[in-house]
Amino acid sequence: MDPPTGPVDLARADPPTESFTSRGRAEEPADEVDGDLEDEAPEPRTPTLLDQMGGVSGIIASGVPVVVFVVAQAVFGNLVASIAAAVGSAVAVAIWRFVRGDAVQPALSGLLGVAVCAFVAWRTGEAKGFFLLGIWTSLAYGGVFLLSVVVRRPLVGVIWHLVNGEGQDWRRDPRVLRGYDIASLAWVVVFGARFVVQRWLYDSVYADTWLGWVRIAMGVPLAAIAAAVTVWAIRRSRQAAPEEPDPAPRPRGKRSTGRSRA
Repeated sequence: MDPPTGPVDLARADPPTESFTSRGRAEEPADEVDGDLEDEAPEPRTPTLLDQMGGVSGIIASGVPVVVFVVAQAVFGNLVASIAAAVGSAVAVAIWRFVRGDAVQPALSGLLGVAVCAFVAWRTGEAKGFFLLGIWTSLAYGGVFLLSVVVRRPLVGVIWHLVNGEGQDWRRDPRVLRGYDIASLAWVVVFGARFVVQRWLYDSVYADTWLGWVRIAMGVPLAAIAAAVTVWAIRRSRQAAPEEPDPAPRPRGKRSTGRSRA
């Protein structure tokens, strides 16, 4: 048969078809780009122990009601006014953190603690009653930290690795265990010193004059020293941790067709 002659209608001509092989090859670079983007996606940041406590601002803000109570008591000398000022400042701190979008749980916990201290002071009718809960809480915390070292589970390491979801295999390394022992004992010293000194002042004639100011002086400054030892212990554990090899890239071979070569 002779080939058709005359002009060819290009509008009716069928578009060129693409073979299965060419389409597959054209799609492969897109898959590789998607895979690279997935590999480069940053992992979500795990909250640290400091984040769980509300950060540095949260730790400082937790001591505001105590400072307000001590100053109000020194200026006005009225227990009811001092209690109202302390509770009001705790409420203001909670609202301030909520407006800023910070973690509210530390502020709410602090507000609850201030409310209990205010209730004890109101029931005893003495300003020193405001510090009674903190005195016995220091004894309890110090005892728990000391017990954790005795049973070879230092609380600083347990809390840190528990919050960050890293497991408890760190106890197998004697160097890391020793570092967390030292950090936990630092908190034992802080809490023990607070209990001994403030408990003695509570029963002395200097309670109304010095107990509040000593409470402030033994608050954030001593905690900062223990926190520095804690940071040292955490860095020690990081340096001692073995580096994990990067996972091998998955080879991009041809898809299996289900046929085997003879």
